[in-house]
Amino acid sequence: MKYKDYYEILGVKRDAAEAEIKSAYRKLARKFHPDVNKTKEAEEKFKEINEAYEVLGDKEKRKRYDSLGANWQGGADFTPPPGYENFGFNFSQGGAQGFTQNINFGDLGGFSDFFSSLFGDMMGGMSGAARSSSGSRRRSKTSETGFDENIYTQQKSPKKEDLDITRTVSVSAKDIMAGHISVRFKVMDRCNSCTPNSGYCSFCGGTGIRSEEKNVNVKLPAEIKEGQKIRLRNEGKTGVRGNKGDLYLIINLKDSEYKIDESNLTKEIELTPSQAVLGAKLDVQTLHGTVNIKIPAGMNSGKTLRLKDLGLPKKSGGFGDLNVKAKIVIPKNLSPQQIELYKQLSALE
Repeated sequence: MKYKDYYEILGVKRDAAEAEIKSAYRKLARKFHPDVNKTKEAEEKFKEINEAYEVLGDKEKRKRYDSLGANWQGGADFTPPPGYENFGFNFSQGGAQGFTQNINFGDLGGFSDFFSSLFGDMMGGMSGAARSSSGSRRRSKTSETGFDENIYTQQKSPKKEDLDITRTVSVSAKDIMAGHISVRFKVMDRCNSCTPNSGYCSFCGGTGIRSEEKNVNVKLPAEIKEGQKIRLRNEGKTGVRGNKGDLYLIINLKDSEYKIDESNLTKEIELTPSQAVLGAKLDVQTLHGTVNIKIPAGMNSGKTLRLKDLGLPKKSGGFGDLNVKAKIVIPKNLSPQQIELYKQLSALE
């Protein structure tokens, strides 16, 4: 899921006072209230504004949200702490000053998955009216403000804990040759030293969640492919009962020197015009060490030479091939004598 920057949504700084947050919320709510602004974009914006104020306008929720740190970027991938999505909660919420106090979050889509993953356990305190109408929708008389009041509550049934983590990792030809990589990542996990809202905790500050850095060594199979998924058992998040999820790594083949095709590699080599015309002997760096190759005369740009057994490991044993692809480049800083020779050559063509 995507991280939401509630401070950015309300247009306030992270150290903003309660009064400043409330003022910003009221101003934006007046502008984007769906009974005033009929555009689809306004409905989505109004939902975001209310969700942001639900968090930043509540001391406990703001404290938990701030514990995630200030380094997250809006829209960045976010892995929620486990367990928070397992609680039932409703979405009946107050509006801005001068507007109806009951907003139809059923029509507006309710709170986001990001919100419910962090604050599901804190949303159990619904009003009596909300409890009596849980799972249903009712429409009231027009309020004194002239807007229809809509109340919508939604009860979620407990879901199985999602303790798995998925990460995309970049893998180079050198990594595949070595047969392993080291993966370091950060995850928000449940604090095992306390329970949410249990008071001060030296590990998580009483928020119930904490940031943990993990470092795992991963064995890479031969002939690994782009998009291939590797599963590491028990390297995921920790559940309520101490059970562990799995870590899934999605492979992104990324190498600035080689193009990877299972066990075969392709690498560009630069040739001067004279080397391409006359042929040459060149030293080429490979994953197996430096080798000397013979460039035949008349080597056109884009043509390849196959070097057997100088690629990556095969599943069946041995190695694939290395294809060296010619790229003709013009030398820089040519001397007057060299330029004159090129002129003479041009005159003969």
